[in-house]
Amino acid sequence: MAPPTNHELNEKREEHCISITPERKYYQCGGTWIKRSLRPTEWQMHRGFMHVPLFNMERVLNEGACLSFLAQNTNIPLPKLYASFEDDGSGYLVTEYVDGVGMDALSLEQQNVVAQELQQHMETMRKLTSETWGGPSGLVLPPYRVLKNSDGHPWRMRPRPDRSLVFCHNDLSANNVIVDPKTPKINAIVDWEYAGFYPPEFERPFYLRPGPSVALAGEVDDVGSLEAIMAKESL
Repeated sequence: MAPPTNHELNEKREEHCISITPERKYYQCGGTWIKRSLRPTEWQMHRGFMHVPLFNMERVLNEGACLSFLAQNTNIPLPKLYASFEDDGSGYLVTEYVDGVGMDALSLEQQNVVAQELQQHMETMRKLTSETWGGPSGLVLPPYRVLKNSDGHPWRMRPRPDRSLVFCHNDLSANNVIVDPKTPKINAIVDWEYAGFYPPEFERPFYLRPGPSVALAGEVDDVGSLEAIMAKESL
């Protein structure tokens, strides 16, 4: 039997399931938000080919570990973590649902105000340091712009001789900064799937313009330099 398409899966969404992407299912039930990775039986046909998500379950579980770590060690605004676990080949993240709009939905003047607050939270992250690469649970999941070139093998990195790795979000696009449009104050920074301890240059301020956390036309593409750093320090 042919794999389902995204349209076919969305046509059959169960109660409280608000969206299915090629990698995730999302649920909202009252004040609870659930993200889970797709199981292999739910992998989809995309542009004529089977889309196989890279490190799909691992990224969801890494996000849970990062939320727990940051809640214990910082005052960064985050969705409250209720649970993060694996079940039947799928990773689940259960958090509170955070009201608000993405930073990219604000006026330019409001975005500038939000950017100032965001800089303070980024400085808090930079003060969290480690000699060990990756998330709090030990998973090394570099930013999407690097991970998308992966051959599917995990990264095994040598510890550094000093604590020169800093905590990075690694997917800090404007739509991952949830803001109260009236204040404007950051209600939560979300989507920590790629977060962890990395060299400072891995974190880029993608929130300063609309669009995804990859280089757009006219921007410097740093993927080659990041891959070179990882290759030099890998086991």
